[in-house]
Amino acid sequence: MAEKRDYYEVLGVDRTATDKEIADAYRKMAMKYHPDRNPGNDEAVERFKEAAEAFEVLNNAEKRARYDRYGHAGIDGVQGGAPHFHDVGDIFEAFGDIFGDSLFGSMFGGGRSRGRRVRRGADVKCEVKLDLFEAARGATKEITFNRHVPCDKCGGSGAKPGTKPEPCGYCGGQGRVVQSTGIFSVQTTCPSCQGRGTIIRDACLDCRGSGLIVQRVHREVNIPAGVDNGTRLRLQGEGEPSPNGGPPGDCYCFIQVAEHPLFHRDGNDLICQIPIGYAQAALGVTLEVPTLNGRDELTIPAGTPSGEVFRLRGRGMPNPRHRGNGDLLVQVYIEVPKSLTPEHEAVLRELAELEHKNVTPERKSFFAKLKEYF
Repeated sequence: MAEKRDYYEVLGVDRTATDKEIADAYRKMAMKYHPDRNPGNDEAVERFKEAAEAFEVLNNAEKRARYDRYGHAGIDGVQGGAPHFHDVGDIFEAFGDIFGDSLFGSMFGGGRSRGRRVRRGADVKCEVKLDLFEAARGATKEITFNRHVPCDKCGGSGAKPGTKPEPCGYCGGQGRVVQSTGIFSVQTTCPSCQGRGTIIRDACLDCRGSGLIVQRVHREVNIPAGVDNGTRLRLQGEGEPSPNGGPPGDCYCFIQVAEHPLFHRDGNDLICQIPIGYAQAALGVTLEVPTLNGRDELTIPAGTPSGEVFRLRGRGMPNPRHRGNGDLLVQVYIEVPKSLTPEHEAVLRELAELEHKNVTPERKSFFAKLKEYF
């Protein structure tokens, strides 16, 4: 785990800074690293959390004195010490009213609700397995996954049938409590009801008070042509329900394409390795080669070396983002027989004698270099 930075360094203030200077510095940092200003920037989110934690400590006279004397050791692990914000929502709940709408409100998207914050449901995921031909042509597949739905027995309330949740007496049903820290009022999640605003005295036996049960869901998903391993498809709104009336999460389908016995995929290209005999490589031959659309012919010219690659354009995988296909790369290699018939061995020995008498220019050059080396 990375070592925590000094809180004064985080906010960019001296250790003698006044409460106003600390508040002004935090406001500046919060505006700079606000998630709405830095969409998709994980580093900005971490800086945003770091600044909030530093402000929470330095803005409290007792915590600041403890921190000045003992550093992080006097705060971490101490009851009522430094907070640990799990997400930016916790920060909005804690400091959403400190600076008014200019920081956490209308400046970033029209204002945030001062009631309980509505949260989006969690995402779920599943795997979709395809063979190479399904990946090349596209397919419609049925998927199954688990997600939670409201409990039928209690109607989603979590309370035993015949009873209902009661307003939380600790927060008055608000889900949040207000604590005074100096000149500011800080809102935090109610520790009694965990922000729900209600308390369940008699829990539903089916859902154990959660209001939700697990359901197996079946859906059809259209797989576009050209997908590859790791491709992620999103089914919007098919995820977990929101815990407090917000939008549901999504379901993400992760594609797995099975290995093919003939074709190896390289991006949108396909590679097929075909063995040929020495005579075919030397004399040339027309081969029958496999493609995604059936058989095709490929002419191998005389004198083809082992490992030579021939490109059949447009015979590869479709590009899922653009028009057109990749290529089929046919690589030939010379197959050496492991056992010979007497006739075959006699022919090869005769060929070896001919090659010894008629050395090619390439072999002559190599032997000359070898002689010079030794």
